[in-house]
Amino acid sequence: MLKVTRALLAIVVSLMPVAMAMAQEPADSLVVDQAIEVVDVAEPVAEPESPSPVDSARPAELAAPVKALTLNSVPDEGTPGGYTPHRGADFRMFKSVTNPNTKPYTFWQDQTWVGLPLFAAGWIAKSEKEAFRQNYNNPNTKIRLIKYNFHSEIDNYTQYVPLALTIGLHMGGVEGRSDWPRFWASSAMSAAIMAGLVNGIKYTAKEMRPDGSTRNSWPSGHTATAFLAATILHKEYGLTRSPWYSAGAYTLATATGVMRVLNNRHWISDVLSGAGIGILSVELGYGICDLLFKGRGLLRNDIAMHPDLSKNPSFFAVSMGIGIGNRHLNLPAFDYHLPEPSGDPDDDGTTIEIDDTNPLNLQFRAATAVGAEAAYFFNPYIGVGARLRVKSMPINGWSSFALSENAYLQEYMKDPEMQNSVSHIALTIESDHITEFAFDAGAYFNLPLSSRWALGSKLLFGRSVMDDIDVNASFEGKEMKINGEYDGSEGSQWLIPTDNDVSCKWDYVNVSASNSMKLGSGLSLTYAHKNSFSLRVFCDYDYARKTFKATYNPYQFIAHLVPEFVEGLRQEGWEMQPATSSLRKSLHQWVFGGALCVSF
Repeated sequence: MLKVTRALLAIVVSLMPVAMAMAQEPADSLVVDQAIEVVDVAEPVAEPESPSPVDSARPAELAAPVKALTLNSVPDEGTPGGYTPHRGADFRMFKSVTNPNTKPYTFWQDQTWVGLPLFAAGWIAKSEKEAFRQNYNNPNTKIRLIKYNFHSEIDNYTQYVPLALTIGLHMGGVEGRSDWPRFWASSAMSAAIMAGLVNGIKYTAKEMRPDGSTRNSWPSGHTATAFLAATILHKEYGLTRSPWYSAGAYTLATATGVMRVLNNRHWISDVLSGAGIGILSVELGYGICDLLFKGRGLLRNDIAMHPDLSKNPSFFAVSMGIGIGNRHLNLPAFDYHLPEPSGDPDDDGTTIEIDDTNPLNLQFRAATAVGAEAAYFFNPYIGVGARLRVKSMPINGWSSFALSENAYLQEYMKDPEMQNSVSHIALTIESDHITEFAFDAGAYFNLPLSSRWALGSKLLFGRSVMDDIDVNASFEGKEMKINGEYDGSEGSQWLIPTDNDVSCKWDYVNVSASNSMKLGSGLSLTYAHKNSFSLRVFCDYDYARKTFKATYNPYQFIAHLVPEFVEGLRQEGWEMQPATSSLRKSLHQWVFGGALCVSF
């Protein structure tokens, strides 16, 4: 009986550290279960009939495996090599603290290399300049991705928010991966690598910004900083505590990149490459510090090395692809809205005829599509989510059309009367591609093939908004009036200039599309890569039905040049209006591409 009591007492003593760990760190329940299983196996060992030196050592032997298995347990303060988590705010900025129960990282353990395909995607988009920018060969072309005026300076601040959140969590006493000294070193090393890569490429490539201000556009420094900050938060807290930190950080970083494009400061290629550099810099910086610090300064290890798509298929993704589908938009002949009677007192009642009634035929090249997408799954199979996508469809021949129209105007201005009045008239291509902004939301489906592989699908409904394409015109000159002494003889002028300066700008040609509802679907194959990153290939289908409308208004400047003449026409019932053409068309678009996902 005494021997049994001694054995039971030894087991209780050996389990006390485990019980303390459970009280301080509930997440370690799995390790405790493993320890209990070891103890259960040890209990049936038969005891010798008489005491011996081996018997007296038995309790210590039973306790040893429990401590070895409780890797995340916290020893009592004062125990040699012990560690107690800091409670409350933590301002020990330069004090080294190490949890002895953490396992040192290796350089290769930190490398996922997911930044490389993002950088390469930006390089590819950069080489396909015509997909997102106008024809540089036309001196009158404005270099602008998005026609409407958007301006916000919030992206100057959102790039730092994930890093500020990481520092705030550290100060608040929330333990992440590293203590303060190791965190400072890893962040500084990452920032130094990023600065060297971004500036080295910027001032070597010398890419012109969309607003034409400077030649240091590619890659985007703001986006690189935003993704650097997001990846630091991902490593410190997303991998060690909750992947929701990662999802929020990368969402904000993506929003920063989008705003850089909307602000007309960067091309989409700049943003993609900047994101890749930001992620790659952090992985290299943390990997180098792993070699330098080894096991010093580590507080927590990663929850898992790769996401389990059979249990946690929720994700946030950044994608890029090529769109194919409708290649032609053949608008009918322009309607000039001419009056039935011409207004001429000598008119016999016939309509006015104009020869320039050729239809407008537009041909689209393959579209470039970039997007952000997120979905939350209630179980391994069904979830809800949303997608934001920007798709650019370049148009063949639009710049050539503008140049030919400009040549026609210059020929028209050779008339002596025009030369005496018009000092400037020119056309400017505001955009030579149709850009679609689409937002969708709906149901997402996941079919796990294994823990690392999964098939996905979705059924989305949303809204499609298309930017216009147009050619604008500008005019400057002297106002003209009708010469009351004109007699039709040689040398006599019907119009004579005045001293009044006039100018105007107007839409010479414009093609717009109505906003519409859209339907989206698609298939995808996802591979769980490493450190919560997944790689995906996809094929998406989008359907929308839109009304396209074209307006053609080459003579708007006449209303400013000779207002007296235009007013006379108005009094006779003829309003100068642009010619129009419209067509209702169904759009079927397929997008093939790849995506980088943060799984959670």
